[in-house]
Amino acid sequence: MARKGFSDGSLPLFTPGDTDEAEAAPISGRLPSYIADHRARLRARFREGGATALPDYEMLELVLFRAIPRQDVKPLARLLLDTFGDFNRVITASPARLALVKGVGEAVITELKVIEAAAQRMMRARVMHQPVLSSWDALLDYCHTTMAHRETEQFRILFLDRKNVLIADEEQARGTVDHVPVYPREVVKRALELNASALILVHNHPSGDPTPSDADISMTHQVQDAAQVLGIVLHDHLVIGKSREVSFRSAGYL
Repeated sequence: MARKGFSDGSLPLFTPGDTDEAEAAPISGRLPSYIADHRARLRARFREGGATALPDYEMLELVLFRAIPRQDVKPLARLLLDTFGDFNRVITASPARLALVKGVGEAVITELKVIEAAAQRMMRARVMHQPVLSSWDALLDYCHTTMAHRETEQFRILFLDRKNVLIADEEQARGTVDHVPVYPREVVKRALELNASALILVHNHPSGDPTPSDADISMTHQVQDAAQVLGIVLHDHLVIGKSREVSFRSAGYL
């Protein structure tokens, strides 16, 4: 059903044959010239100058053009930014929270999640099957892209072989805004299943402050002790905040 204010309509690429919800909105049929001209100008500016030439709300407009093909999407772009704070937090917001924003439906959520998935896949491709030490900056970029803007804690494990090549990256647990359950025995068990020789633990702090808690430090030492018994090295534990990270190794916790 179309919503007042904005109408979220899928294009044929996603749902062939479905009725375009936007047709029921006040603006229907051919785009008014002022909207069509604005979209053309915005796309041209993006092609010429890239993302750096556009503020967050205009980048969001470009994403929303496909989902809402027959309306001015600038008000919705600004509403999303007012709700979540910035472009990254809009893209990484959960579908459930996005759906609470007036004017957001399945097509908008799909477009935003496609952008998020594409960004994560590109960053992941830079680190998988690469020696970690020679791609450390890329690894940090990947962790920030994947985890920095999440609203709840996530615990991931990076599994390395004897040459410190990243062979697997797996999410082990999800938690609340300030806690995620981690079981050292399960961490080590999975490392053995993958024939991994070393580990890097990664989790995020939704508060934005990556300072490790006492529980983070205790859990890390428990994992390290369990891994050492089986000859598995714990290289590091990274805590990802909004704009920076803390390395247990660099900070002296390991």
